[in-house]
Amino acid sequence: MDGYGTVLAIDGRGAQEYQTTAVGCLKGYYAEAAAKPGTYDVEGAVLTVRPAPDGEHARFDADVAVGHRQLRRIGSLPAACTRPPATDPRTVFDVFWQSFEENYPFFAAKGIDWHAVRAHYRPLVHKDTTRAQLFDIFSRMITPLHDAHVLVLDGDRHYGVPRPGTVIPTGELNDKVKKFVVDRDLRTATDRQDFAGGLLTYADLKQRDLGYLRIASFDGYDRDNASYTAQLAELDRALDTVLTPARTRSLHGLVIDLRINGGGSDALGIHIAERLTDRSYTAYAKRARNDPADPARHTRPEPILVHPSPKPRYTGPIALLTGGSTVSAGETFTQALIDRPGRTVRIGRPTQGVFSDVMTRNLPNGMTVWLPNEEYLTRNGRTFDGTGIPPRISEPVFTDEEFAKGRDSAFDRAVKLLSRPRS
Repeated sequence: MDGYGTVLAIDGRGAQEYQTTAVGCLKGYYAEAAAKPGTYDVEGAVLTVRPAPDGEHARFDADVAVGHRQLRRIGSLPAACTRPPATDPRTVFDVFWQSFEENYPFFAAKGIDWHAVRAHYRPLVHKDTTRAQLFDIFSRMITPLHDAHVLVLDGDRHYGVPRPGTVIPTGELNDKVKKFVVDRDLRTATDRQDFAGGLLTYADLKQRDLGYLRIASFDGYDRDNASYTAQLAELDRALDTVLTPARTRSLHGLVIDLRINGGGSDALGIHIAERLTDRSYTAYAKRARNDPADPARHTRPEPILVHPSPKPRYTGPIALLTGGSTVSAGETFTQALIDRPGRTVRIGRPTQGVFSDVMTRNLPNGMTVWLPNEEYLTRNGRTFDGTGIPPRISEPVFTDEEFAKGRDSAFDRAVKLLSRPRS
């Protein structure tokens, strides 16, 4: 695979992932062959491999993600993938460090000397280092990254650190905020409806011709079926109910609330964007780091396009509410609306600052690490990794003071902005 530190072994039964670095090779996921030739099922996702006419290359994609990855045929598995890996603590450390060294794109931007990190922590690891001690060492190594897409996992234990001053969404936080919004912002709204187990909420606001759409996640829409197909079906049910022909004609402003959004599928975000435009445009371009020795080298940026849906669409003004708890797919959706034809204004606080699909890297002792290796580019080649996407209009977002005083400044600003007389 071009980038991603990955080799795939594909046959008629399925596809076996191998995760490669300069210090070894470990098995990753196994995707079973599906009914349609060239497709494979794994953990609710469908992977597709489309061979090129030359027989030496192929295109790889996952239905939950956007963009494609390029494959090149090799004669056999790398030798390291044919033998069991060592599992001693120093080998585990080396695989952990090397996985970041070869794939993580943001050390320079974050001012982190990863080689100095290795020099400091590797002497602490020896043959008797316990699993718990390794977990602690790895946790200390990733703390300065403040990257919500970096996580160390060992069974029920996990450790990660978001951008300072922000909070990663939890079910408890989502429930608290939703109650606050319903009681305070939507108390006089009409036609309030919940979809996808409450992850999607729509209401017609009391202000003339304004709507409110809260998106708490881009995943988990069908709790009985984890497949992307099931998630998409539930999303379409919600959008078809909300964006009726009558409503898309009558709405003159739409508030989209992403302030508590834990992410999920970028493809679902693009699907929503297709219901918000009458013209095709580029949401962003996506590229991956693809040189283990040079963090400045990447795959060719692939434009991700938004095409108008054939279904009823809302194409008027949008006020998009964001904050530090707008994470991952919540951010790529935000980025997908930056160049949306029509008027879109971001209100609130900067998003979390993590965009890449998450690489899952197994370690020889059974622990796991998550890390990013991609960048999502604006039309000017800019990324918002680390800093997050800034609002056009800054307002506090669910601070203690806002809760205590019963205020929702960002929501009120959005309603005021959309309610202005139009010429």
